[in-house]
Amino acid sequence: MATKRTGSRRSAAGDVWNRVRDLACNLHWTWNHDTQRLFAALEPRTWEATNRDPLRTLATMRPERRLHLEQDRDFLALLQQCEKNLRDYLKARPWFARTAKGRNRRLLVAYFCSEYAIHESLPQYSGGLGVLAGDHIKSTSDLGIPLVGIGRLYRQGYFQQALGPNGEQIALYPHYQYDQMPLEDTRRTVDVPLAGRSVQCKIWKMTVGRTSVYLLDADHKGNRPADRELTARLYGGDAEYRIQQQVLLGVGGNRALDVLGLKPTVYHMNEGHAAFAALDRLRKLRAGRKSYEKAVEIIRNSSVFTTHTPVPAGHDRYEPRLVTRYLKQVAEGIGLSTEDLLALGRENAGDRKEWFCMTVLALRLSKRCNGVARLHGDTSRRMWQHLYKTRSHKSVPIGHVTNGVHSQTWLAPELHELYRRYLRPRWVGAGPEHDPWARAGKIPPEAFWHARCLLRKRMVGFIRQQLRDQILARSGPLEDLVAACETFDENALTIGFARRFATYKRAPLIFRQARRIAAILNDPDRPVQLVFSGKAHPADKPGQAFVAEVYRQAHAAGLRGRVVLVENYDMHIGRMLTSGCDVWLNNPLRPNEASGTSGMKPPLHGGLNCSISDGWWPEGYNRRNGWVIGDGRELKTPAAQDRYDAEQIYELLENEIVPKFYQRNRQGIPVRWVRMMAESMRSVCREFSSHRMLGDYVRDYYLPAHNDK
Repeated sequence: MATKRTGSRRSAAGDVWNRVRDLACNLHWTWNHDTQRLFAALEPRTWEATNRDPLRTLATMRPERRLHLEQDRDFLALLQQCEKNLRDYLKARPWFARTAKGRNRRLLVAYFCSEYAIHESLPQYSGGLGVLAGDHIKSTSDLGIPLVGIGRLYRQGYFQQALGPNGEQIALYPHYQYDQMPLEDTRRTVDVPLAGRSVQCKIWKMTVGRTSVYLLDADHKGNRPADRELTARLYGGDAEYRIQQQVLLGVGGNRALDVLGLKPTVYHMNEGHAAFAALDRLRKLRAGRKSYEKAVEIIRNSSVFTTHTPVPAGHDRYEPRLVTRYLKQVAEGIGLSTEDLLALGRENAGDRKEWFCMTVLALRLSKRCNGVARLHGDTSRRMWQHLYKTRSHKSVPIGHVTNGVHSQTWLAPELHELYRRYLRPRWVGAGPEHDPWARAGKIPPEAFWHARCLLRKRMVGFIRQQLRDQILARSGPLEDLVAACETFDENALTIGFARRFATYKRAPLIFRQARRIAAILNDPDRPVQLVFSGKAHPADKPGQAFVAEVYRQAHAAGLRGRVVLVENYDMHIGRMLTSGCDVWLNNPLRPNEASGTSGMKPPLHGGLNCSISDGWWPEGYNRRNGWVIGDGRELKTPAAQDRYDAEQIYELLENEIVPKFYQRNRQGIPVRWVRMMAESMRSVCREFSSHRMLGDYVRDYYLPAHNDK
């Protein structure tokens, strides 16, 4: 009997950890704070050390900790509650199921993207495109939209950033083990033709709430060593490496759908990286004896293409020889000659010297195309006007769906109780129209300001810890380590800048007049502090120079302790900074910012934007919810534009932002500032949410494409 009881206890204990593992394998936990709290309780230090990875934390738990938690009633009750949360979420009748009628219920969207940012513990993303795609997938799940994601799985991800003693960026490439990630091996493979050979890709499944994302992996023994490297890194290598990766995504992704038995009615290519999917679909229809003209019509009618790049240089272009080499088999299946194939990707179809453009291919084979903000839609119509041979850019068939962010992913857990009391958000089952943020004015100013100060204090503690870790990692001097403990002021106006360090984003712009910015930051009565974070592409030397410049400014006399650069920017750092900063700074060279989503996150926490009138901000700014830099004028040279825009930033800081932040009533509340906080939340959070974005896609793109026969 004793043996049986022992076995029973062991079985029950094993069941506990199987249940925890099951929760970790559905990435719904990435936007459920109760479940994150459960995982953190496993081993708090390990949870942080593993970048908040529940499976790695579970795998390295000490036996005595397991034994303790198996008998901890609070832990077991929380586990039960988390399981119930997930069950209730999956059982709830979501928005699409409630609203779709007739044949619309048979919609199935295949969403192709080269990167997905679901959580920092899954480093399969580089920046804005991946973050947008991750939020797209999460809102798809919340709204119950029938959609499957298609992508690639990267053994080394993007890269981990370290900074050298002079701020030089060092790229590190970890080697990730898929058996330690929340991935399901589907036991299926797909063969992808590449230059006369076949590359076999495994198909992995990632479950994100109700939505499945399928990822292709070439790194296994059945392939040549060079082919195994094709899914090693995101955005690594030369043009030949990139075109092979894009064949895997487009051609391989399309064929993976067949292998999985999925029959999409709409194909959404998110950026030009996936454009080869349309070619492979054309091949399949031609194999079914459709005429070329009819096959093209079918492909165009059922394809949606989203472009994210407002400058010509940002669109992938390939030498004709590379396209011919890697797409020859697909072209033969379509019945296209080499020149006819190349013409599909040329702006001037008859120009045999012109390189092949992925965006042109996607535009030609998609009836429904869109930019990612109203201004970007207009920029895209002007950019591609000659492709459509129309006299007016207004008649170019490129619309826009302004990007949005997934509120629960980015919302600080410290605010949940405050918002539950005054905003009453309905997270499960709500549709795109749900707008709890309209009640922002009901939050008492004292409570709202207290929450803002709490988040700033939390962020300052986080920054100090990050700086200490950075100094220790490079064996920095003791005085730097001591100084890091006192860096930043918990009560000072804090301005944040965190995003990819592309040169057009102009990260160092605010330092253009060194004495002036030092005077602003070091005012003893009204101090200001700046926090930066971001990576430059490993091949982007000018962008890396910007990283080094910001690093030097953070260590310059007069700025030290008021400026910091947090290395290795990821989703976690993004959440900490967007929730903790009072003002979010965005100063790109207009109109190079397609949309930008980082600035949509601070308003969730009462943060305010100070931005160039570019990307999404022309739609968001209403004169009461933040500040616009300059008047939109575009000067003749970049140097002149930099001088003008920097001057406008200084004037806003000196005359508007700093005085308003420090103007307090007798209770120490900046009443006018808090009023702007509420207006920022009210005007931004619903309109620039990924729920609203998906509602727009369903109404204006997915269902019209689904029904366009």
